[in-house]
Amino acid sequence: MDDPVLLSRIFVRLARGSDLPALEWGGEFVHFRRLYADIFQNYVAGKALMWIVDLPGDGIIGQAFVSMESGRPELSDGVDRAYIYGFRVKPEYRNHGIGASVMRFIEDDLANRGFKLATLNVARDNLLAQRLYQRLGYRVVGEEAGRWSYFDHLGRFQEVNEPAWRMEKVLKKI
Repeated sequence: MDDPVLLSRIFVRLARGSDLPALEWGGEFVHFRRLYADIFQNYVAGKALMWIVDLPGDGIIGQAFVSMESGRPELSDGVDRAYIYGFRVKPEYRNHGIGASVMRFIEDDLANRGFKLATLNVARDNLLAQRLYQRLGYRVVGEEAGRWSYFDHLGRFQEVNEPAWRMEKVLKKI
């Protein structure tokens, strides 16, 4: 249920380098430290966006990343498609309308940048996220194996296997 008071207090902004440690959420996501640094470098290079959900007094309570250009044109092609990923809101702030509000903000931004489609992958077992995306107008367009890898904060190679649904939405021109 939307919480208008809470929604009026949050603001969505682009990340700063100084935000990267806070994206680890007190150690829960420390294993993504190098991944976050790589995403930030893509952001600096103009290939990605790193959105932060900030709540004054509480700090960063959410995040979403956008790949505008990648080696996978079915996700992001630098022209028409952008890929939203790494989207999360801290558990204690969920179910207050923040996720939907942030997604609309990102979609509007992408439309203003000239993108026609937003794509994302959602884990097949994440039914709550699937319902959110469907309410926002995303539709399943295919399956994604969900196999990807990264180097953790200790330099160890990690492989992830998270089968997902590929979803997309046609963005409205602003």
